[in-house]
Amino acid sequence: MTASHSDSLVVLFGATAGAYGAKLGSDERELILLVWQVVDLQNKKVGTLHKSLVKADNLDLSDQCREVSGLTPEGLGKAEPLDRVLQQFSQLVSSDLKVLGRSSYTLCSDGQLLIRQVLHPETSKKNFLLSDCFYSFYDLRKEFHTCYPSSAAVKDQTIKTMAEYLGLGTDEAEEDFGVWQVKTMVAIIFSMLSEDHVFTEPETVKHKYETGPCSKSETVDSETVIRARGLPWQSSDQDIARFFKGLNIAKGGVALCLNSQGRRNGEALVRFVNSEQRDLALERHKHHMGSRYIEVYKATGEEFLKIAGGTSNEVAQFLSKENQVIIRMRGLPFTATQEDVLGFLGPECPVTGGKEGLLFVKYPDGRPTGDAFVLFSCEEYAQNALKKHKEILGKRYIELFRSTAAEVQQVLNRYMSTPLIPTLPTPIIPVIPPPYTIATGSVRDCVRLRGLPYTAGIDDILEFMGDATGDIKPHGVHMVLNQQGRPSGDAFIQMKSADKAFMVAQKCHKKMMKDRYVEVFQCSGEEMNFVLMGGTLNRSGLSPPPCKLPCLSPPAYAAFQTAAVIPAEAAALYQPQALLPSTRTPQASAAAPPTVTYYPAQAAQLYMNYTAYYPSPPVSPTTVGYIAAPPGAVAAAATATHTPILPQPGALVRMQGLPYNTGMKEILSFFQGYQDLLHDASARS
Repeated sequence: MTASHSDSLVVLFGATAGAYGAKLGSDERELILLVWQVVDLQNKKVGTLHKSLVKADNLDLSDQCREVSGLTPEGLGKAEPLDRVLQQFSQLVSSDLKVLGRSSYTLCSDGQLLIRQVLHPETSKKNFLLSDCFYSFYDLRKEFHTCYPSSAAVKDQTIKTMAEYLGLGTDEAEEDFGVWQVKTMVAIIFSMLSEDHVFTEPETVKHKYETGPCSKSETVDSETVIRARGLPWQSSDQDIARFFKGLNIAKGGVALCLNSQGRRNGEALVRFVNSEQRDLALERHKHHMGSRYIEVYKATGEEFLKIAGGTSNEVAQFLSKENQVIIRMRGLPFTATQEDVLGFLGPECPVTGGKEGLLFVKYPDGRPTGDAFVLFSCEEYAQNALKKHKEILGKRYIELFRSTAAEVQQVLNRYMSTPLIPTLPTPIIPVIPPPYTIATGSVRDCVRLRGLPYTAGIDDILEFMGDATGDIKPHGVHMVLNQQGRPSGDAFIQMKSADKAFMVAQKCHKKMMKDRYVEVFQCSGEEMNFVLMGGTLNRSGLSPPPCKLPCLSPPAYAAFQTAAVIPAEAAALYQPQALLPSTRTPQASAAAPPTVTYYPAQAAQLYMNYTAYYPSPPVSPTTVGYIAAPPGAVAAAATATHTPILPQPGALVRMQGLPYNTGMKEILSFFQGYQDLLHDASARS
């Protein structure tokens, strides 16, 4: 009997310092034991049985491991590390093959967990390569079920149940842990060979992740897709593939998710080649990528196609070149040409196909968005390009990031579906100013909370602050929301003094809230405003964006400090009670005892385009302090006055792409000949 790829098998068994059996590898614990033996398939002979302990970085063994294996930290402390053990493995296998007169072999293990969930992930984290023999192996459970169809289902098989099915001895106490397992597996293989079983279809592990486009017309099985959450924002598809090392991801199967501003939101959809691989991926829930744990959940094929699928022929042609490294460029001047981009990248990082390797992202009317994707033929050229991150082209600094085919589709889909004339909510009106102000001075009496769970509310923050809540100023908790009114994961809190803010930052930094640690930094009101406009703030201080444009460091938001600006003709339509309905009557307010409120009213929360980590392009401060009036209140006001809420169609226009230093005079000059129509607007401003 011969195998299609080799004439011998190496029966392999292993154990970790943690879970055993069906949960092997699910807890990220390191390998501590390898046992193996060579089997000559033609002559039905075996080589020497080898048992090797492995010294783990963490020798703290689980109770289950101690009980099942009988191993101790003291014994493991004298063992060799994994890389040395794997070298010895290769040498001893080669020696045994030579004795048996054989030249090739394929691994055979009890199930897939040892190879896929232990060896590949651990060696990837420790940054050393596995030999090619670990990328092809036989799953003894599958082979056994193929040989004996009436046996238990593959997922229910164990070494013991297979031995019992064949009537083999099952007294594990007679042998050392690992030795009995390998001897029994060898006996099972000999029984299968006596039934003329042939080992022909080994399991394979992909060496590398393959990129590629995905069409919306494809059918994606929902049983093959997962959602990974909590990824570092700079993660690439290769980083995600490395997190799932040992599992086979479908070609082009990593789709990084973007938020409404086109920024990565820390999530990705991953498509595997089959449901078995997907189920193994789910076992990596809360495994770590660096210092961050990654949540892994089931997802659907529809969700994957929504993110990764595309219909554009231009994109399909751009992505048709396989095995290319994709880099995304962001913040390009709107006048930038292909020659400008190629010149910016320079000869040290040549673009695949020259101009054909560039894809500019545009709106449906052909206007540039400032984004582009670039193809490079190898990792070296891509790394040279990434070194130009935040270098200047024209008068703008350019951001460069690793990208994916799915991100190309997603960005193009988003911009191409943007309406030519964006519609504004009806009506958009300034919020009536609340009876408090946001601090803007240099006194560091504020703290910034970063990394809040998206489900966190005011009560969660107050509980997180503990005893320090008594030192918060009235109306001093400011939840930062994005443009869709959803939590951004940040909040600012005004304390009664700089000392109190310092104490809170020291006490609460990296404290846990709902399974997430929250970073707490001391800051001033001025720094708070600066961060909201694109700067970054950490324990080292304030770091402004490279492009120091006037709009990146504005004065305090006037919307929170001055009287609301509402045209006189609209004042009758928008009564104060329609905008901010009172929750209690004046009489009740007078009778109620004074209370301390820690946070502003809902209408005064910061609805803004939050870009603390992506300062380019700059954010317009006009997005702060504006909300849509309640539909019912507006309808009631309109009915009472019998006048239309907005002017006639065409009276409201939106201007995009203005120079950052544009003032009222420049806008009026631009509309030369229409001065009469703009006279009222100029007078009100």
